[in-house]
Amino acid sequence: MDHDPTELVAAAREALERAYVPYSEYRVGAALLTDAGSVYTGANIENANYSNSLHAEEVAISRALMDGHRAFGAVAVSSGKRDGVTPCGMCRQTLAEFCGEDLPVYCDEGDGEDSPEIVTYTLGELIPATISRETLGR
Repeated sequence: MDHDPTELVAAAREALERAYVPYSEYRVGAALLTDAGSVYTGANIENANYSNSLHAEEVAISRALMDGHRAFGAVAVSSGKRDGVTPCGMCRQTLAEFCGEDLPVYCDEGDGEDSPEIVTYTLGELIPATISRETLGR
């Protein structure tokens, strides 16, 4: 599937503006592209006990799953600091439940509005040897 990483990062940047982060003040947005071409966004939502906080990627994938999507083409992540944030281990594992190791992961590392600096990984680079249905059966 052809897609523009810049547009996906722009959607993640827009989503981070809706983050609820009264404790860390660290805004994160994610944009998840479905194989059908739809884009679902999410932002981090903090809770006073932290462990109940939701990550931007979790919110985006949950919204897509609730709409019946099960196949995805790419994900982009951005923070308010434009520091190249990558999905955490928990979010990587969640993505791996539905995505192949070749899933492009676009990380926003720059302030350029029209052409942000994007660092690209694959999901397999970020989380090799994931827990899967196959590994659970061993």
